Amino acid sequence: MYITPLIALRTIRWIHTIVWAFFASAVLAIPFAAWQRRFELLLWLTGIVLVEVIVLMVNRFRCPLTEVAARYTAERQPNFDIYLPIWLAQYNKEIFGSIFVAGLALGFVRWLT
Repeated sequence: MYITPLIALRTIRWIHTIVWAFFASAVLAIPFAAWQRRFELLLWLTGIVLVEVIVLMVNRFRCPLTEVAARYTAERQPNFDIYLPIWLAQYNKEIFGSIFVAGLALGFVRWLT
């Protein structure tokens, strides 16, 4: 069975979007866990996010799925490999990295008080 490049790209985009939603949810949950002083949950979420950070670091701060998607299209807009708005795909690391660091800082402050 032959899979067309379009079907392959759409499949990769869906998988990438689902994986992104999982990690984005973990990042967004960190400040809430910190605020509620749920430090065990905060540590688990931090560990999950750090796994993602390590994978990105090993791949020169690009998702491995981006490389796979690039095989099926010449398009290179920030969201060519994921179902996100261009602005979010372009500034994803800055936005969620800031939320992650702020959540950890809040967790540290809540732990000290």
